[in-house]
Amino acid sequence: MTQEIGVQASSGNVFADLGLENSDELLVKAELARKISSIITKQQMTQAEAAELLGVDQPKISALINGKLSGFSTVRLFRFLNALGRDVEIVVKTKPKSRSQAQTRVVAP
Repeated sequence: MTQEIGVQASSGNVFADLGLENSDELLVKAELARKISSIITKQQMTQAEAAELLGVDQPKISALINGKLSGFSTVRLFRFLNALGRDVEIVVKTKPKSRSQAQTRVVAP
């Protein structure tokens, strides 16, 4: 006997789909952390090297890479990106009429 599995389309924000408060902020922080982790990996840095460059201890880098982001503000993540040689631009623009709600997101080339 097979049981049918229900599937629900995502809103594009897993944190909102889970009903978490501050879902936009959580998504932005997750995307920034993903980008930081990617840069560290591409530069073949150890967590200890990244920690020294970013001015934190190695366990903080481990937490960041593993998605434990409660101890990190978006501003702090912006500073980490700057220390890793990345510019951070914030663009505010009118939402398209085709979308019912405005959104916050991280766009990286």
